[in-house]
Amino acid sequence: MNNPFGLSGKLALVTGGGTGLGLGMAHAILQAGGKVVITGRREDKLQEACAELGSGSAYVRHDINRLDTIPDLVREAEDRFGPIEILINNAGNHLKKSAMETSDEGFAEVLQTHVQGGFSLTRECAKSMVPRNSGSILFISSMSARMGIPNVVAYTAAKTAVAGMVRALASELSPHGVRVNSITPGWIESSMTRQALDGDPERKKKILSRTPMGHLGSAEDIGLAAVYLCSPAARFVTGVDLRVDGGAGVGF
Repeated sequence: MNNPFGLSGKLALVTGGGTGLGLGMAHAILQAGGKVVITGRREDKLQEACAELGSGSAYVRHDINRLDTIPDLVREAEDRFGPIEILINNAGNHLKKSAMETSDEGFAEVLQTHVQGGFSLTRECAKSMVPRNSGSILFISSMSARMGIPNVVAYTAAKTAVAGMVRALASELSPHGVRVNSITPGWIESSMTRQALDGDPERKKKILSRTPMGHLGSAEDIGLAAVYLCSPAARFVTGVDLRVDGGAGVGF
């Protein structure tokens, strides 16, 4: 094994890959020698991302909530670019409301994206991975699946369901050579984070006080963790949730 941490020639499908963590993971996969196909709803963002990513990247516009189109997405990606060897379920949405203000429709929409969409895409990719006896599937979880955070009950329910789904899928698919894991990011530097925290110094102080390393993480940190979990270096790792959070999960 020349480089156990390399992804030479492997094709990754990254949902929500046009911005944020998805884009960070796409960069890391390319740097590790892999190829990426990113998906998302906004074609302008996908085009900008591919221009930034450069050679080895491509995009397919897709809405993960359109469950009926997921088999066609997988078929198109594999017909155009080759076998999907890595799937990263990163696409997501958020609903910041108190429990009493959260509607049934809003609650269901968040679960649809994170849970149903992630499961349906995983199922379709697994149909190709299992016969090849090879594949790596990665979900992006959340600190909300580990600790109580107010005003995000729908997101918390969705990410907690994802955590259970990872364990179930790992148990079922790993005997067929397909590993399933997740990453739980801590508080990560982004334009959205800056906008939220720059105007709320008390919240920023609280977050940093709960993070033993004393600073926010970066999308690159999540990307490097994704490369590890999808690489041969993690060939005996499945059903694991890797916290990349600067110690926030154990901070006080």
